[in-house]
Amino acid sequence: MSYYLSKIIEGSFDETLKKVVENLKDVGFGVVTEINMKETFKEKLDVDFKNYVILGACNPGFAYEAILMEEELGVLLPCNVILIDKEDGRVQVSAIDTQKMMSIVGNPKLEEVAVTINERIKQALVNL
Repeated sequence: MSYYLSKIIEGSFDETLKKVVENLKDVGFGVVTEINMKETFKEKLDVDFKNYVILGACNPGFAYEAILMEEELGVLLPCNVILIDKEDGRVQVSAIDTQKMMSIVGNPKLEEVAVTINERIKQALVNL
């Protein structure tokens, strides 16, 4: 069982990163955090690593609606989207499957929100 949605993109890492941010914006999500694991591993561990970025994507309206239904849901927010440099001219873009993520909460009211979020994130991936 996969816990994420994914797509492989032909192209440079930096260009793909820009497209992902734009596509998320087009479907109503902003990027509230960006963690560059390559830089972090180099700085903290003195380890060379491939390009690997974690984006925290958020739609404030959906976040608000979900937190009203389940106050502690913030521990699962924002929705993470990762980019992994396959180092062969391809980039893997993956996003959390929000339906699976929210299913662990056990609150059926969240299912409708999760379906809508997944549809938007899938659209952002399709448009890459």
